[in-house]
Amino acid sequence: MTDNLKQSTGIRILLFLVILLVSGLIGVAAAAFFMLMGDTGMKIGQGISSFFMFVVPPLVYYFVTRKQHQLHELGFRSVNKPWPLFIFVGIAVMFASMPVTNQLTVWNENMKLSGALQALEDWMKALEETAAAATEQMLNVDTIGGLLFNLLIIALIPAIGEELTFRGVLQQGLTRRMNPHIAILLSSAIFSFIHFQFYGFLPRMFLGMLLGYLFYTSGSLWTSMLMHFINNGCAVVVYYLNNKGVIDVDVDHFGGSQNVWVVIASAIVTTALIVWCWRKNRKEQTIGTSV
Repeated sequence: MTDNLKQSTGIRILLFLVILLVSGLIGVAAAAFFMLMGDTGMKIGQGISSFFMFVVPPLVYYFVTRKQHQLHELGFRSVNKPWPLFIFVGIAVMFASMPVTNQLTVWNENMKLSGALQALEDWMKALEETAAAATEQMLNVDTIGGLLFNLLIIALIPAIGEELTFRGVLQQGLTRRMNPHIAILLSSAIFSFIHFQFYGFLPRMFLGMLLGYLFYTSGSLWTSMLMHFINNGCAVVVYYLNNKGVIDVDVDHFGGSQNVWVVIASAIVTTALIVWCWRKNRKEQTIGTSV
């Protein structure tokens, strides 16, 4: 890694936060203009806000703090060999983990606070209901044009931006200073918290951990970006097919199961696939070191 700036970790974090704040404010201001133009304007505004909040800051930060190979150091590297197998396993992880993810969603939704924390629960529920209403409004399309637009705004841009920010910058920065497992756990917790949807905190943190391990073991953001897009895109497509009447499912719990053995099998298969990725990565590193 070639540093352009020799500041401490604290200064680097402050610099990134300043870039994030300035870019985020620009995005919010631009998004506010479009959100006055109806549903389409709201979607455009959401896309602009997401772009300036998550895509721009990591790119600016790395180009400021690195002399060369910025995109390579940010995570835009070739997928580790054998790359087709890593991609296949990554896709398998996304689908195999669905029952576990949905079980975590159910547990998270059933969490209750009481006493002095009741006001906090009411506030979190209000945020959740507002976010759910906005999401429902954006996903409520039944045309091919609306589907493709949603795939761009809801699936592609967040997949690129959030992987750049939370895996490319945050996870890599933490991994340089601590155990990679802890780095993946912390970056996933922050990834989930920053969405401010607390009744989806556990499943989103679990997703972040899966994406974190896929990024770390494959060595490339291309892998986690693709998996993130698949995860988001599945939700967009399922909503579309539901609206068209092609399927009739509980969209919010798609891929879930009430059969405990299915959930257990999902957990075992998902864990086995992640462990395979981890061991394959370690084996390749050992071979590369010994050559």
